[in-house]
Amino acid sequence: MNAINRNEQRALSRAVLEIDVANHAGVMSHVVGLFSRRAYNVEGIACLPVGDGTHSRIWLLVNEDQRLPQMIRQLEKLEDVAAVRRHHADHAVFGQLEAFFQP
Repeated sequence: MNAINRNEQRALSRAVLEIDVANHAGVMSHVVGLFSRRAYNVEGIACLPVGDGTHSRIWLLVNEDQRLPQMIRQLEKLEDVAAVRRHHADHAVFGQLEAFFQP
């Protein structure tokens, strides 16, 4: 990706979705599949188990557009999704990861 594309990408408004899910095989596939089927690009993904490991938390960095509220409603309908929270793009989880990957 060249510098112009990076700058254009940063100019887009972004959001972080924090999703609490049941922790078992196939859940990540269901969540990202929802975005994939609708050609909605996911810029970043982080996932970790929480508590006793029966649940996980997924963070998705996505571009904000008019489809995002509908995507959130569809996420909330997935059987294994317990909660969805929307944050501003400056959420710490991705800010700290970006610093880790800088040269």
